[in-house]
Amino acid sequence: MSWQRISPEDAATLIEARAPVLVDVRDERSFADSRLPGAVRLDGQSAADFVEGTDKHRPVLVYCYHGNSSQGAAAWLATRGFQEVYSLDGGFEVWRFNHPVES
Repeated sequence: MSWQRISPEDAATLIEARAPVLVDVRDERSFADSRLPGAVRLDGQSAADFVEGTDKHRPVLVYCYHGNSSQGAAAWLATRGFQEVYSLDGGFEVWRFNHPVES
């Protein structure tokens, strides 16, 4: 199991072509304010349910604020059996300038 970093442009292509699970690891308030469309929030309380209830063969795209914390979360998900995990370079702060968000 491994994970890899992905650029916002490649992430947009991945979302369009393969509909990955979008995972937001930012704080609850930031998630409530705006997020990638269809994203779920992952934190210490929801992690076990997420791992148990999510198809490990479906791609997973993890993002945070700036692309740092998402790398640790992506690595953690990869060790839990997810086969294809990506961490969004630049995080939500870069994504929101050129791609759709929801609030």
